[in-house]
Amino acid sequence: QVQFVESGGGLVQPGGSLRLSCAASGIVFSQIAMGWYRQAPGEQRELVATVSRGGSTNYANSVRGRFTISRDNAKNTVYLQMNSLKPEDTAVYYCNPDGWGVYWGQGTQVTVSS
Repeated sequence: QVQFVESGGGLVQPGGSLRLSCAASGIVFSQIAMGWYRQAPGEQRELVATVSRGGSTNYANSVRGRFTISRDNAKNTVYLQMNSLKPEDTAVYYCNPDGWGVYWGQGTQVTVSS
């Protein structure tokens, strides 16, 4: 079945870095654009970054220049490198095919705090 398993979150100080991973199964991964989303407490889920089948990327204004999305089609995995983290980046992070909005995984918690 379709499944997305996120990992790599944790507690980090402001200015620190984390690398998130998301392993996908049950889909033809190489043919699907993928996205990273996040949801902070009391907020709606928002799109953070996307990567197309061919590797083209797009970012939300709030993370552009600090986050980098990438994919490894051989491993059915999408990554999110997060640098210069800020307290407002605190959220649960999810991966999902761009535009699907179903089959959400459990997410991975990112907390940025001193």
